[in-house]
Amino acid sequence: MSINWDKFDKEFNTKALAEELKEAEANGSTNDFKEVPHGTYEVKIHKMELTTAKSSGNPMFSCWFKVLAGEYNGSMIFMNQVVTQRFQIAIVDEFLRSLDSGLEVEFESYKQWDQLIMDIFEAIDGKLEYLLKYGKTNKGFNTFEIIEVYEVGE
Repeated sequence: MSINWDKFDKEFNTKALAEELKEAEANGSTNDFKEVPHGTYEVKIHKMELTTAKSSGNPMFSCWFKVLAGEYNGSMIFMNQVVTQRFQIAIVDEFLRSLDSGLEVEFESYKQWDQLIMDIFEAIDGKLEYLLKYGKTNKGFNTFEIIEVYEVGE
């Protein structure tokens, strides 16, 4: 079976990946990322989308935070929340509201929600940064709480 690599070249920003790899190599680092421990970090949202979970194929909200300062500067924190139940959607809605995008957050359908998540990302990308409290529940699930919102350039 032959793989159509053109499909992946179109799907992923290969130019940006190549530039990131060159930058990492120039800084003496390619794959030695430290796992970010729970704590409070200044972050920007690097990526945010409604996608599907690899294991189940169920709808999942995914948000990638890039740490902007300190020992873990440049490292990533990942929020992945399956969203098939009311309480799961509520967790994500509350998180989306905390981003202070100026957009009304309300789940009506997955299609509508997908567009809303893209609109929120567009509204905050390059404009807002956050103080993120990255923690854990007593049952061991990761938590993500926006404590402060900063305008870029403040």
